[in-house]
Amino acid sequence: MRTIVLSIIGFLFFCSTGYAQDYSIDFPHPETHYAHVTATFKKWKGGDIEIHMPVWAPGSYLVREFSKNVESFKAFNEKGEQLHTLKTRKNIWTISAEKGDVKVEYDLYANELSVRTSYIDAEHAYLNGTSVFVFAKEYLSKKITVKVSPANNWKIISVALSKMNAVENVFTADNYDDLVDAPFEIGNHKVFSFESCGVKHEVAMFGQANYNEEQLKKDMAVITEQSLNVFGGPHPCKNYLFIVHNLINGGGGLEHKNSTTLQTERNGYVGDDYKDFLTLVAHEYFHLWNVKRMRPKALGPFDYDNENYTNMLFVSEGFTAYYEDLIVYRSGFYTRDEFLQKVANSFSYSDNQLGAAIQPLNEASFDAWIKYYRPNENSNNTSVSYYSKGSAVAATLDMIIRSKTNAKKSLDDVMQVLYQTYFLDYNRGFTDAEFQQAVSQIAGCDMNDFFKNYVYNTQRVPFDSITNDFGLMLEDNFADEEKVYVGINLQAGKNTVSSVERNSPAWFAGLNVGDEIVAINDVRFAGDMANALGEVRIDDKVEFLIARGGMIKRFSLKVTNTPYVSYYLVLTEGLSESKKNILKSWLGDF
Repeated sequence: MRTIVLSIIGFLFFCSTGYAQDYSIDFPHPETHYAHVTATFKKWKGGDIEIHMPVWAPGSYLVREFSKNVESFKAFNEKGEQLHTLKTRKNIWTISAEKGDVKVEYDLYANELSVRTSYIDAEHAYLNGTSVFVFAKEYLSKKITVKVSPANNWKIISVALSKMNAVENVFTADNYDDLVDAPFEIGNHKVFSFESCGVKHEVAMFGQANYNEEQLKKDMAVITEQSLNVFGGPHPCKNYLFIVHNLINGGGGLEHKNSTTLQTERNGYVGDDYKDFLTLVAHEYFHLWNVKRMRPKALGPFDYDNENYTNMLFVSEGFTAYYEDLIVYRSGFYTRDEFLQKVANSFSYSDNQLGAAIQPLNEASFDAWIKYYRPNENSNNTSVSYYSKGSAVAATLDMIIRSKTNAKKSLDDVMQVLYQTYFLDYNRGFTDAEFQQAVSQIAGCDMNDFFKNYVYNTQRVPFDSITNDFGLMLEDNFADEEKVYVGINLQAGKNTVSSVERNSPAWFAGLNVGDEIVAINDVRFAGDMANALGEVRIDDKVEFLIARGGMIKRFSLKVTNTPYVSYYLVLTEGLSESKKNILKSWLGDF
């Protein structure tokens, strides 16, 4: 009887709290990768109501067409009568309805286990909100309830939403943005927690893995504390959730307002792989501030129907990529040499990426929707990563600021000013100009030429002079080494050309993507380019026999020395005390 009374109380509470939208999701046959979703929009004013399915997931800048997984879409009034619906766009259904509640139902197919999408099978359900829940624009800012009915054998629901009192498996959100920014992990996964920064952190671990729970608690706590130290002040969350998928293959993460989803290899909790996992933790946790609160103006409020363009992903992702390594170093998991090599690697990438001479960093951000997430065989020649080059720019700015202010300021101060001013004070995103103003303010000088040359144009960042001024020497492993260069890459395990590098010997000789290499210098090619060119020296001519479109062709080219660099950073000898202090502000004692 007590159970019945509680259920009645819970039902009455559920119905009387003034929530304008109710969602429910259940899994009648999870082994088929399907869920059944209902959404009730209360007290509709009457007339046509448009129901939208988002086309993308914030934090992952690609239109993914989530409506393709929606089936059997139906609508009903509060009497249970079916309403007329008409699909008017790829992701919009128009419903003719009178005043009163409007309920829609649909089946959802979810069979893509990534941090950006949703996945359901007999073992668990992982739900990413924008690929699951429809919305009506008139209700975007209204309060929401979500009732989850797990499959028969599932016992645990992990989500960074508040649970409704006295109602089992019912959660609340203040608005649609908060709902879809809180992924669900539902099943029988392992859950453990730790306290850090005055906040409870839960870790939902799906899949068997070789992690040490107590070690993870300790190490993740250090990472989270060092992240908070960058921004200062109280932690912005009441609680935080890590969802971790341990897989045979895969990796990556996606940030959310009070949680993150991480994917890693199940046996990757040892050695360098473990450091890589902690780096992933640092990256996504840093987004708690940089993107989810402190953000470019274009990234919120979101337009879920269309691309959301910004020039500033090099700050959102590239700066975070720099800080992931800096935080792991500050936490004691990287040695000084390991951290310096991470920075040097970002410099090498920036100088080696052929597309860096074609695509400015701001355009790499703006065109993420059509280029970064949709690479082809020519992408290396035409584009640059706002992650890797953005990280290199962040490192150089940190060095410049520390040098110009005699170690009184750093890039940390820029992040703090942006967070305090535009999130805490103004509660909005910053513009491109406001970001540059913050950098100039902290550096104590006009930094606009830096952005004009190295962000909005394709000039090479002078890493060598910047590091030298900072007390470091930038050396190149390839400087005194001859490495023959042709300029082609092959498909894995095949003799087929997968890409031809711009302005390389192969580029000018006319080799094409898709060419099958039959022989080099009249010797049958066995798939090992280094072995095939083992006796070849710089400026030697090489004959390629290839098959193209069923025809045999010959090409002759002259190999050159590699144009690539492989940087490393070393401390400059005989530094002045002033330079040592500047360097110590970054690296600590040495």
